[in-house]
Amino acid sequence: MPTSGDRRWLAAAAALAERARPLSRPNPGVGAIIVSDGAVVGRGWTQPGGRPHAEAVALDHAGDAARGGTLYVTLEPCAHRSERGPACADRVAGAGLARAVVGVRDPDPRTSGRGLQRLRDAGMAVELADESACRASLAGFLCQKELGRPHVTLKLGMSLDGCIALASGESRWITGPEARAHVHRERARADAILVGGGTFRADLPLLDVRLPGLEHRSPVRFVLTRGELPEGWTALPNPAAIGEMAEIQHLFVEGGAQAAAAFLAAERVDRLLIYRAPILIGAGRLGVGDIGLTDLGAAHGRWRMVDRRMLGSDTLDVYERLRCSPE
Repeated sequence: MPTSGDRRWLAAAAALAERARPLSRPNPGVGAIIVSDGAVVGRGWTQPGGRPHAEAVALDHAGDAARGGTLYVTLEPCAHRSERGPACADRVAGAGLARAVVGVRDPDPRTSGRGLQRLRDAGMAVELADESACRASLAGFLCQKELGRPHVTLKLGMSLDGCIALASGESRWITGPEARAHVHRERARADAILVGGGTFRADLPLLDVRLPGLEHRSPVRFVLTRGELPEGWTALPNPAAIGEMAEIQHLFVEGGAQAAAAFLAAERVDRLLIYRAPILIGAGRLGVGDIGLTDLGAAHGRWRMVDRRMLGSDTLDVYERLRCSPE
C-alpha cells in the first residue's frame, strides 16, 4: 500500500504536471519525480507536443542516481511503442530503479495494466495509488478517454446577487484586476475557449491571454452558434457536440448566461469557477439562464467545493461536479 509519504511525492509530481498543460497536447500532461534516500535526484514533465514524456525527462535528469531509487509518476508509463519514440515502460524497466508508485492507471487499452506489469516483470516493486491529486491533474485526458469529451470548466463572474451585468447590458468591470488576471491564467491552461452567440455578437470578445510571457498560450476560440463566423472562430452547434473536438482536453466556457445554462442543462460542466465581486446590482442580468430544473431536490448533491480564495476584494469559489456525463 502507498504510504502517506508516497502520496505527498505523487502530489508533488501532479504539481509538476501542471507545467505541461496545455502544451503537451495531444498527449496528457504527466509529472514524474525520482527519489533516492529521501532526496529528489530527477524530475520531469511532458514536453511541448507530447515528447519527450515525463519519465524520460526525469531519468535523463537523474542519470546514474536513479539506480535503486523510486519513481513517482502521475500516470502509468506507456507500454506501446510509436513512431515518435519507445515505450516509457521499457525505459523505466531498464533504468535500475527499485520501485515505482503510479498515481493513475492509463485507460488507453494499449497500455492499461501492461505498463505496470512490464515494470513488475523487470523486478521492480510497483504500487498503484489511484491518487486524487493525480486524477485532478489528468482530468482532461481522463474525460476524453472515459467520457469521450473534453473536461469543461465554466467561468462565472458576478455580483453578490448573481448578476453579470446591469439591465442595460453594461458589464465592465464587475470583478477587479486580480480576478481578471486569474481568468487569463485559466485561459492559458485551456486548449479551447467558448462563448455564447449573444455574447459574441454583443461584445466581440478577443478571448486571448494577456499575461506577460503567456500571450502565445491563447486557446482556440469557439462560439455556441449555428451561424457563420469570421476567420479564427469555430461554431459549436450545441454542448453535446464537444465530443467531436479532436485533441482538445480542456474547454473553458466563459458565458454568457444562455451558454452557461445550455452546458449546465446538458450536464457537460465538470468544474465551476465563480468569481464574486462585493457589489450588489439588483434587477440586473443573471449569470445563468433557465437550466430546466423543475424539482428543487434534483439540484442538491451535484457539486462540492474544492477551493475558496480571495483575489483582491473578490472571492473565487471552485466547485467540482460529483457526477460527469459522457457525450
